[in-house]
Amino acid sequence: MDTEEDDNSRAATARKGSPFLNTAQAAHYLCISIRTLEDLRRKGKGPPSRRHGRLVRYHIAHIEAWSSAHDERKKPDKPGKSDATPKS
Repeated sequence: MDTEEDDNSRAATARKGSPFLNTAQAAHYLCISIRTLEDLRRKGKGPPSRRHGRLVRYHIAHIEAWSSAHDERKKPDKPGKSDATPKS
């Protein structure tokens, strides 16, 4: 079994049993690298996490809520950016 399948299996098992995922499982669930998730956490921009001793854990509901809130398809156009062509 390769690493991706192993992470996927662990994430599926965790979802059935415990609602908490470790950093590797949460990153896999979000389809981002572990390092990206760690950087987001360090900058305070990632999904809410909690520490259980020295271990970092993510609640599956918080991951899903954070992901939904950061869905690019739901964001309105940025102010000042327009599709209109400039007039000459």
